[in-house]
Amino acid sequence: MLDLALKGRPRYWIWVSFLITMILIGFICWMREHHIGAAFTTGLSRDVTWGFHVGQLTFFVGVAASAVLVVLPYYFHNYKVFGRIAVIGEFLAVGCVLIAMLSVFVIMGQPSRVWNVLLHPTPHSIIFWDMVVLITYLSLNLLCGWTVLHAEKKSAPPPKWIKPFIYWAILWAPSIHTVTAFLYAGLPGRPHWMTALQAAHFLATAFAAGPSLLIILSMIIRKVSKFDPGQQAINKLAEIATYALIIHLFFIGLEFFAAFYSQIPDHMKPLIYLYQGLEGHNRLVPWMAVSTLLAFIGLIIFIFPPLRKWNVTKVIAAACVFFSIWMDKGFAFVVSGFIPNPFDRVTEAWIALNEFLVAAGVWSVGALVITVLYKIAITVKEKAVFDKYGQKQVIE
Repeated sequence: MLDLALKGRPRYWIWVSFLITMILIGFICWMREHHIGAAFTTGLSRDVTWGFHVGQLTFFVGVAASAVLVVLPYYFHNYKVFGRIAVIGEFLAVGCVLIAMLSVFVIMGQPSRVWNVLLHPTPHSIIFWDMVVLITYLSLNLLCGWTVLHAEKKSAPPPKWIKPFIYWAILWAPSIHTVTAFLYAGLPGRPHWMTALQAAHFLATAFAAGPSLLIILSMIIRKVSKFDPGQQAINKLAEIATYALIIHLFFIGLEFFAAFYSQIPDHMKPLIYLYQGLEGHNRLVPWMAVSTLLAFIGLIIFIFPPLRKWNVTKVIAAACVFFSIWMDKGFAFVVSGFIPNPFDRVTEAWIALNEFLVAAGVWSVGALVITVLYKIAITVKEKAVFDKYGQKQVIE
């Protein structure tokens, strides 16, 4: 089916050319970062050793895990509303896992040593297990999505042998963000991260940001192709994102209560730095103010029926939720864990231009993979849509 990706309208090739250009720019900036050093090309320092790239790992792992929200109801509960977008969700997971893995790869001092994680496994290391679960999840989603789509192309039901892999992928999905949360929660020297609530909070943000992105992509697919993911599916994704966002905001409230009611300085100071500023340092205060504002705008639109009944407002709400969580988990959460340092001093960090361009190149790799997979999927689905049992429904 790869030949289907080689046929497209001019706007398709313009988009692909743009992504390839961004990949090349990102690669050049990465080579500069690799040769000159991260200290000169990123916002990292001796006190803040994790930054924007690790934040992208944290965020996009969550978006990838959210694919389970459409795959599980469809295959476990025969919820046919998600039949048209199950493969779309699986292919989104493939691209997002790739972004997450590359986000770590670009900040390794010796990228060639990445294979040592597999050649010389250290089971007591969380990063080893994170790599294992991510590679497994990427492979499962690519295998399941491609096999099911190939069956649709042949006007046949999916082969029976793929079902165990689909169920495996569904059960595996929460593990990738749970293990990523353990990377933070298992560090006793970082009180801001060391909370038993971390994995649950990560999953809540994932289940809000992922469906929000799927809503946006579904609307784009509607606009650029004849394939319709389905209004019911879009509405249900909005409901899921709403409940997950409420849980996310509730968990933030719990963190504030635990920190300030107990009056433990190590738990209070990172939150004070993020939302008020600490010792005159307040670079991230406007950043978090915008993130919080976007979260509540999205919540208000999703909650009130007069606002959420229009697809335009759904897209606005989805974009607000997505970027709100990206600003939080994609940068602020990581940096705030290093503030204050063990000497009770504040060292701020920001996103350097070279660092951002490298990240943009990584995003473009994932976007290119998603674009190609979506082009194939949409081409197949434009001709006909099949229900779970392979019955043909021609799209007029």
